[in-house]
Amino acid sequence: MGDKEAARNGEKLTNKEYTKELRRLQAELCKLQYWVKHKGLRVIVIFEGRDAAGKGGTIRAITERVSPRVFRVVALPTPSDREKSQMYMQRYIQHFPAAGEIVIFDRSWYNRAGIEYVMGFCTKEQHDIFLDRCPQAEQYLINNGIVLIKDWLEVGQGEQERRFKARINDPLRQWKLSPMDTESFRRWYEFSRARDIMLDKTDSKAAPWHIIRSDDKKRARLNCITHLLGMIPYKKVPGERVKLPPRDKRKRYDDQATMKHRHFIPEIY
Repeated sequence: MGDKEAARNGEKLTNKEYTKELRRLQAELCKLQYWVKHKGLRVIVIFEGRDAAGKGGTIRAITERVSPRVFRVVALPTPSDREKSQMYMQRYIQHFPAAGEIVIFDRSWYNRAGIEYVMGFCTKEQHDIFLDRCPQAEQYLINNGIVLIKDWLEVGQGEQERRFKARINDPLRQWKLSPMDTESFRRWYEFSRARDIMLDKTDSKAAPWHIIRSDDKKRARLNCITHLLGMIPYKKVPGERVKLPPRDKRKRYDDQATMKHRHFIPEIY
């Protein structure tokens, strides 16, 4: 039984199976990045979802083998006082892609439809205005040639709780937990209602939401990358195979002798 058949039949992917399929998909992402540069495409990929839904791990799986000059990740902090006085979308617009770039937003302007709305960081009027105008703004982006892909990672109640507890007990992951995270855990149903309102208002034909089940992180990552590759038709860009030229030894000297008095770190390993 193949990896995809095993996934469809509900069997757990082994690390070996996951790694093999991930490397294959990452090779396709490398082809995609050459195509995006070749054609001068501008792509925005939005990742949204509850805390602990797996956004960060999915984004790392997408970007770990490609060029950061093509795949740029944007994860904005809490807005400053100055940014709060600006037009709401302003701080996101400055990160939009130029030709040949794919910008991945680890959370986006949809903060207004989620955490800002639930936690009371925006007014109901601001929330209503955002939901009303957001499809128009996204249509404007698309009309101007930007490819917009919106992904929502859907994690279940039990799995989110398991991941939060794992973070609490793991000193390497405790930094991922903040008071805001624990408060969002408490307000599960309020976030569910906010999610449903957001999807109802902004799941447009031009910029639809793509839902990814993320209780199984490995499958979620593979499914997400496969979907991303399918959203941007691409071909292999023809090019000559790179060859190393011979080193120019006409001005050679003992370049290692000059390093002997430098401050090298201790070789503990």
